[in-house]
Amino acid sequence: MSRPYDFKKIEDKWRDFWKEQKFFEPDLKSTGKKLYYLNMFPYPSGEMHVGHGRNWLIGDATCRYLIMNGFTVLNPMGFDAFGLPAENAAIDRGIHPKEWTYKNIENFKKQFREWGVVFDWRRELATCDPGYYKWNQWLFIQFYKRELAYRKASLVNWCPGCDTVLANEQVVDGACERCQSEVTKKDLTQWFFKITDYAQELLDDLDKLQHWPERVKIMQRNWIGRSEGALLRFKVEGASEEIEVFTTRPDTLYGATFMVLAPEHPLVERVTTADRKKDVGTYVKKAQSESDIKRQITDRDKTGEFLGAYIINPANGEKIPIWIADYVLLGYGTGAIMAVPAHDQRDFEFARKFDLPVVPVIQPEGEALDGATMAEAYPHDGVMINSGEFNGLPAGPETINKMVDSFEKEGYGKSEVNYRLRDWLISRQRYWGTPIPMVHCAKCGIVPVPEEDLPVLLPDVEFLGKKGLAEIPDFYETDCPKCGSPARRDTDTMDTFVDSSWYFMRYLSQDDDQKIFDSSQVNSWLPVDQYVGGIEHAILHLLYARFVTKAMRDMKLVKFDEPFIRLFTQGMITHVAFRCKEHGWIPPQDVKEKNLCPHDGQPLIQELAKMSKSKKNTIAPTKIIEEYGTDTERLYTLFMGPPEREIEWNDEGIRGGFRFLNRLWTIVQKYKDRLKNVTPAKIDGEKLNKRDKQLWHVMNEKTYAITKDFKKFHFNTSVAAVMEFNNELYDYSAACDAESHELNAPLLKQAIEQLILLVSPITPFIAEELWREIGHENAVLEESWPGYDESALERDEKTIVIQVNGKLRAQLLVPANIATDKAELEKRALQQVESRLEGKTVRKVIVVPGKLVNFVVG
Repeated sequence: MSRPYDFKKIEDKWRDFWKEQKFFEPDLKSTGKKLYYLNMFPYPSGEMHVGHGRNWLIGDATCRYLIMNGFTVLNPMGFDAFGLPAENAAIDRGIHPKEWTYKNIENFKKQFREWGVVFDWRRELATCDPGYYKWNQWLFIQFYKRELAYRKASLVNWCPGCDTVLANEQVVDGACERCQSEVTKKDLTQWFFKITDYAQELLDDLDKLQHWPERVKIMQRNWIGRSEGALLRFKVEGASEEIEVFTTRPDTLYGATFMVLAPEHPLVERVTTADRKKDVGTYVKKAQSESDIKRQITDRDKTGEFLGAYIINPANGEKIPIWIADYVLLGYGTGAIMAVPAHDQRDFEFARKFDLPVVPVIQPEGEALDGATMAEAYPHDGVMINSGEFNGLPAGPETINKMVDSFEKEGYGKSEVNYRLRDWLISRQRYWGTPIPMVHCAKCGIVPVPEEDLPVLLPDVEFLGKKGLAEIPDFYETDCPKCGSPARRDTDTMDTFVDSSWYFMRYLSQDDDQKIFDSSQVNSWLPVDQYVGGIEHAILHLLYARFVTKAMRDMKLVKFDEPFIRLFTQGMITHVAFRCKEHGWIPPQDVKEKNLCPHDGQPLIQELAKMSKSKKNTIAPTKIIEEYGTDTERLYTLFMGPPEREIEWNDEGIRGGFRFLNRLWTIVQKYKDRLKNVTPAKIDGEKLNKRDKQLWHVMNEKTYAITKDFKKFHFNTSVAAVMEFNNELYDYSAACDAESHELNAPLLKQAIEQLILLVSPITPFIAEELWREIGHENAVLEESWPGYDESALERDEKTIVIQVNGKLRAQLLVPANIATDKAELEKRALQQVESRLEGKTVRKVIVVPGKLVNFVVG
């Protein structure tokens, strides 16, 4: 007896079934096929919207598919729970960040359950738990012992909005990536991890990552930024100081007519003459208040100050002036450049503004350059001039090598490789983070906290808002673990990217209080087979995780070089956002009249944007689930477009997904009683009549296509294939109802069973219910993924699409042997659509064998 599709009742029935049956709790000692699938763990802030759901639904569908393919799948979950957002949110609400964080974790777990997303919850971890951050501290101490962690005074990025230091990677277009405040510079003594020790290996090993998106690897290569060149030394006239410069164009040394130091360069104070100190000091202060991004804008007006001092160009003995300018940054190279205005546009503009000499040392073959009349820099290769013994040589690698050899013999230069990558600044001046486990003693210096005394706990005090650990005497007042004298704990906390740089290893033994993780288990299950997350983590998280993994390998903790074998970066879901100049962002659901503000009727500014609370354009999953069901949201989210691309949310798509599920439900209800007692039989396609053979072909073709697409994360085309399969069942049913065809019960039963199994990773609730409806007692996840008959993939006939100017006009059914004959396809297609060309001339014919013929007419 058929019944209506009551998604609420069905989903409530099965919501906890897969967890209770422990399908997602693998035996780590399994010796069969195993696979470690991992989504980047979330930051628990508030509630998730449908845009967040895409990541988790991709993962859940994939893991269900893998389980049905016989894999033992490890898919754990944890929470990246420390950090500024929780602290700032707690400040806004007047509560402790711990309370805010754990409340959000519970919200997230509730939402995962509503989505039918199941993890191995036995392995749950939260980085704010002392049982986790104890091992952050242990790792820090090991790095310190190996000189991978060190402390130094440095000019750092300072966010006034968050009251803390930021790593270079956390500054986006000159602003804090968290709060968008303009970032300034500040002198502070900070802790760093020496990631630069691994710069070359991090660069080289990108070639091992064959299953990573190329754009992610390009972003990391550019961030590491390897440059080959020379390190040159210039003597300051009348002083003992020397200034080092790294340059990738040592062949232009003879054309250096001035030197420019970064305003923050330590030599500025020492070499500036007394009469220039006031103007130089004012300029330095102004430059330090501006972001690196702003200072590097290429078309910005050039500014600078002369220091009153000179250096000697070691190549020709010329005395050249020393300037400071904000376009030179202390954090890149040596913080000093030899300015060659004839061959660098920034230097050229600076020279013209301040009337400094322009001396060309490379010119085009057969053309003379005059520094006095040049309109712009000449950055190309050519012939060496004004370069002493090197005149007449072709500019390029060979000449560069000769010149560097000469400089080395003369004692003022050498070949060198430089990296854009800088050491990882991990100090933060806030409360909600891992305390750095170091003690500062007046007698002993910096002393690590003994490992047996870890963890150094965050003080459980009434939350003090933006004030960090430096404002809590009960925390920082301590005794030196070495000599027992009164001492002071370090009051910085660690960058939260430390927390996420190794969490994927901790999942294997999350409750172990004796060691950071079980190395034997980690080496058995890692590297992670499939890692999934946003492209925004291409540099920060992924680079740090690679570095920490390599450091752990050198500590003999792991036996692998890279943490993640395959990487997939899903695209964002966007939604329309409306902004009123007077009232700010307006939720789309409040905009009743097209593009008019509901408050004052003024025109709204409309844009397509990433879903965000700040723009009030999020969509709550609860609303979708209540009206259409979880399976509908899952289906539409995976169907809406290629998962690696950005895609716009469309409410009509939700309704379309709901209609499909009702059609699926209806066709199974129609035949479930008739098919329950049908004995399964192997289908021989050669013995089927024409109508049965059509269903047989479609069943196998769609099974093949969906299987192939699941392997490639092509869920949108998988859903499309499922829908086409379902349509074929309706066509078959209609033929049987019209009594033009006798129903083949074993074939229809196999087709319906395969359709249910194929759709089950995407819509598990309805699949589990329908599986029982057709007479099965076992769970879907206990079934094997459907196979396909390869002979069914080769049809006797092929359907060829006929287009006119790219638009579908007809279809042509041809024998399979004709489908690859271009001339015959063109001839038959023209015969079929000739009457529709309305006398227009065929300008071009495009034939894709086996697929389509397109007539371009005009």
